[in-house]
Amino acid sequence: VQLVESGGGLVQSGGSLRLSCLASGNIFSLKFMGWYRQAPGNQRELVARITTEGNINYADSVKGRFAISSDFAEKMVYLQMNSLKPEDTAVYYCNALLFERTNLAFSEYWGQGTQVTVFS
Repeated sequence: VQLVESGGGLVQSGGSLRLSCLASGNIFSLKFMGWYRQAPGNQRELVARITTEGNINYADSVKGRFAISSDFAEKMVYLQMNSLKPEDTAVYYCNALLFERTNLAFSEYWGQGTQVTVFS
């Protein structure tokens, strides 16, 4: 199983970026997909998560600016980031809880991360 992110980059404060993540491999089903971020010297923190039931959680710091969406049939999750601020600068990681065909168990996976840098 692999999670592969794309869409990070360098953007000016107030700008927008869209992150994408594709889950691939021997996946039977997904439970949820989401995004975390980690800035230098900080702990990894939840940014947004969406479940297959449609429940969504956001970090307070991104509410009203970021929007998570998904296409679970395609095993994709997206994060639309608007009104970006320098404090949003971090490595963004895709996260998923999924049921694998190989071991018939739920497992949590992480992507390799994509850098988002917001300059003022």
